[in-house]
Amino acid sequence: MVRMTLKNTFSLLNADHVKLDKNWNYKHIISPFYRLYLIDGGQGSLFNSGESHVLESGFLYLIPSFTICDYQCSDFLSQYYVHFMEESADGNSLFSSNRKIMKFPATQIDFDNFRRILHLNPGRGLIKSADPKEYEKRRIIQEFQEMNKFLDPSAFMETHGIILQFLSRFLSKEHFQRTDKREIPSKILDAINHIQTHLEYPLTVELLADRANQNPDYFSRIFKENTGERPVNYIQFKRIERAQLLIITTDLPFHEISIKTGFESLAYFSRTFKNITGLTPSQYKQKNKAVEP
Repeated sequence: MVRMTLKNTFSLLNADHVKLDKNWNYKHIISPFYRLYLIDGGQGSLFNSGESHVLESGFLYLIPSFTICDYQCSDFLSQYYVHFMEESADGNSLFSSNRKIMKFPATQIDFDNFRRILHLNPGRGLIKSADPKEYEKRRIIQEFQEMNKFLDPSAFMETHGIILQFLSRFLSKEHFQRTDKREIPSKILDAINHIQTHLEYPLTVELLADRANQNPDYFSRIFKENTGERPVNYIQFKRIERAQLLIITTDLPFHEISIKTGFESLAYFSRTFKNITGLTPSQYKQKNKAVEP
């Protein structure tokens, strides 16, 4: 776990303290960045994979990147929030096997850390719009990322350290590891890591099973028991997840993105993308395209 965490770095996008009302109502949001909330008044709701989570005062909430979620406030909600991007040496997300909404009781240190991030990073709030369709556009994300370059080195390092402190709260066994308390077999962890770092290369059940010195049928069954998906489906989900990030954060044409994510053809890539996201790559890009001045 320690070696895995050290491969990941995090950079601030947005931070602010806001008071929300019933206009904070957005559905099917899947962000390329992490969201962290600290509620200090009122009440709201988060919905994810058939589960409902009440946003309660005095609690921290973490939503990892690419976690599909609905947001709702029926009356009033007061919250601190931090959005941040993740990068890793091997392309593997810290929460790649645990993309769900997580909740943890806040402490006074958490409140102090949120106020400190706001002090170190003024002007990082979403002033123009609270609608994810607006601020998740590639140009907007890049503009906020660029702001980190103008931070004093000490402020940049302290901000990164505070984000790591927040994340450390969610690495406890009851929040980060599997709820059934079983350890994921090392051969499955190795397969997951191999998938994440070789998405552009041919990946088959037979290849992964051979790496694990197991029969393909047995390997596939054990893989599903520990990830909830058959290897083929898991690979497709991860490839489309990577494609979504590339569409949002780069200007690469679709045929290059399809190659970088391991698809045999642009047509197959487009068909798979729509099956998983409900949108074609063009529709997804248009949805996240910034409106040029």
